[in-house]
Amino acid sequence: MKRDFDDWLNTFRDSISNYAFYVDFENVYNHTVPLKRELDLLNVLVGEENIAIKFKELVNKHPEVLKIIPILLAKREYSIFAMDEKTEIEYDFLKPNVTIDEYCYFMDKTGLFNLLSNKIISNLYDYVTGVEAGLNSNGRKNRGGHLMEKLVEDHLENLGLKKGRDFEKEYNVTSIQNRFNIDLSEISNQGTTKKRFDFVVFLNNHIYAIETNFYTSQGSKLNETAGNYELIASKAKKINNFTFIWITDGLGWRSARNSLKQTFNVLETMYNINDLRNGKLKELLGL
Repeated sequence: MKRDFDDWLNTFRDSISNYAFYVDFENVYNHTVPLKRELDLLNVLVGEENIAIKFKELVNKHPEVLKIIPILLAKREYSIFAMDEKTEIEYDFLKPNVTIDEYCYFMDKTGLFNLLSNKIISNLYDYVTGVEAGLNSNGRKNRGGHLMEKLVEDHLENLGLKKGRDFEKEYNVTSIQNRFNIDLSEISNQGTTKKRFDFVVFLNNHIYAIETNFYTSQGSKLNETAGNYELIASKAKKINNFTFIWITDGLGWRSARNSLKQTFNVLETMYNINDLRNGKLKELLGL
């Protein structure tokens, strides 16, 4: 029975976020714990009235505390450029390249002296943990893509397939050709284009190449993605014992529904999460 695109699109999900999606605290701790000694040293400046003097004394005795200053500004780079009407300086906090007075100027102008001397915070270790949590949240977009890959990988395993035996993850065209003696030059543009599939399933002398993605937001990339997969779908039909599968989802597609529909009309093996849960992939693989 021919599928209805609008009905299919209406089953798209707005999120696949799990509990670890929002902040990867293990990664936060991995960044914060190694800095604890220097942060504890710098804590002596909290509530200090003569903070510039104390800062100079601290840096002269423990110059290694300079390396943690960038993270106080949510910067991972050790080199920071700053300018005003008086100065234009590229500060290096790993290999000191300016005078202690100029580092004091930086601390004052960026507001770090004010943050510390006025006890706006009480503990730098807790503060940097919060900074790292904020920086980590910027990785949600990448984690979203990994979540979709994980969802599909778990689904394959739940179907009884074993990685290394029945399927591979992130497998390129060259590896497929060498392993299974199949000509995929149609897809690789006669070998001039390097193509890697998210998953490759090999069952009953048949190869299933799978691409996965999930889009929560709009953007021009979605139209390009749909167009690329439409092209792959048309080329894959010419290859014996080979099937291209696209598993996608996310409400971001509603802004690019026309491009998605165009691919949907030529690619019968195009699924979303709802299709997986209704056994469409299991049926296709003959499991």
